[in-house]
Amino acid sequence: MIDHDVRVHRSEENLAHEDQLAWKMAQVAVDPAEVEPEVAEMVINRVIDNAAVAVASLARAPIVSARAQALSHPVPAGGTGSSVFGLETRTSPEWAAWANGVAVRELDYHDTFLAADYSHPGDNIPPLLAVAEHAGRTGAELLRGIATGYELQVDLVRAICLHEHKIDHVAHLGPSAAAGIGTLLGLPAETIFQAIGQALHTTTATRQSRKGEISTWKAHAPAFAGKMAVEAVDRAMRGQTSPVPIYEGEDGVIAWLLGGPDARYMVPLPGPGEAKRSILDTYTKEHSAEYQAQAWIDLARRLHAEHPELADPANVDSILLRTSHHTHFVIGSGANDPQKYDPTASRETLDHSIPYIFTVALQDGTWHHVDSYAPERAAREDTVALWQKVTTEEDAEWTRRYHSLDLTEKAFGGEVVITLADGTTLRDEIAVADAHPQGARPFARAQYVDKFRSLADGVLEEREIARFLDAAENLAELPAGELHRLNVLAAPGVLDPSAAPKGLF
Repeated sequence: MIDHDVRVHRSEENLAHEDQLAWKMAQVAVDPAEVEPEVAEMVINRVIDNAAVAVASLARAPIVSARAQALSHPVPAGGTGSSVFGLETRTSPEWAAWANGVAVRELDYHDTFLAADYSHPGDNIPPLLAVAEHAGRTGAELLRGIATGYELQVDLVRAICLHEHKIDHVAHLGPSAAAGIGTLLGLPAETIFQAIGQALHTTTATRQSRKGEISTWKAHAPAFAGKMAVEAVDRAMRGQTSPVPIYEGEDGVIAWLLGGPDARYMVPLPGPGEAKRSILDTYTKEHSAEYQAQAWIDLARRLHAEHPELADPANVDSILLRTSHHTHFVIGSGANDPQKYDPTASRETLDHSIPYIFTVALQDGTWHHVDSYAPERAAREDTVALWQKVTTEEDAEWTRRYHSLDLTEKAFGGEVVITLADGTTLRDEIAVADAHPQGARPFARAQYVDKFRSLADGVLEEREIARFLDAAENLAELPAGELHRLNVLAAPGVLDPSAAPKGLF
């Protein structure tokens, strides 16, 4: 990897295209380095993972709405159109990216990478798949594009913190998806450079979508970034240009949205001929919750088995979760969001409340993507009583481990200190989730397949489950024009077309 020094330049410095971060990203996108076998294997795992969580959300309101919008936009000339999860109907690729992106993101249940900032790099897959299908590309070309999308999003997340400046993390997704599309289409570097700039320019937004009363836009935000990436590539292919330098300009993203005129970022990117391996540093979720809650759910499940008396709030005086800065201030009591303790809060808000998540997992000894968020579950009297006793606190060592570049010590958990009603204390800790590559039960192909089968149960017919898995596991061999096989068709009666809300389209 090569570290690139990225800083603000005055307009009169006239920073050349080849010296700009967007150009260097475009060079990664056009580099012909082969996709390594273990990277190809992980790409397939994540295609399966994305389909799993999309299937589980097909009938949820945000997906019904996004799907209805997509179906209002017919297939454009010059391609075959793109599939929408659950249906045989095809639509325009940018709208398929929108609908499928919402489906993938709705349950907060797919892969993650955490470093200087947050990310769900699996969000690259819906726009890339939509474009590849519409353009009649092969599975191997799609695979290469996905490797690029993951690489560039992860590299940006390693180096550039968005959240400290209250910018939503999808600002790293728009550029990575545009670059990934450029790779799969075999576009020239200049075109990809312009698309990256447009995608970034149109996808910078505030973090209010993940603060306080969290709304359904949390699932829509990455889908919107994917849709913007598709449109940016389309414009760039037509010869349209973008604001430059988009990152380094004196009125650009770094100067006014991030660290300011004096800020510098060291962004690592693969060198010429170097394999794109960053997908191997990412990790998926066993539980439908914010990634920083994954390890805490596993610890709570263990405590439930070992100390069942903790489920009764009468036995507990307080529960303190000592953890990293990010966990404390984003999903913990350090966020100072009263909504994180509100039993009437939205599912999206509860998904970002570690006090709620830890409480329910401690009481139930399990976690379910629907039942654990049900309004009646959140409102249970004993749950509310115990929930109010849970707080978080930043611990310097857990913060250090969160940011460690050594993957063997990088951690997303912490220590729990439970003070019982009789004054005694119970302590335990966990570093990473059980499903993490360094965890007790790391996910491999079998676990991804099991996750898909579990979430598809009752939504897809068995023959459709088997058909999709066969197509996904043979992604690299899918010929041109066959990428529709990566779509999934809902079983009869699962989707109700009459339930779609009405809008403008």
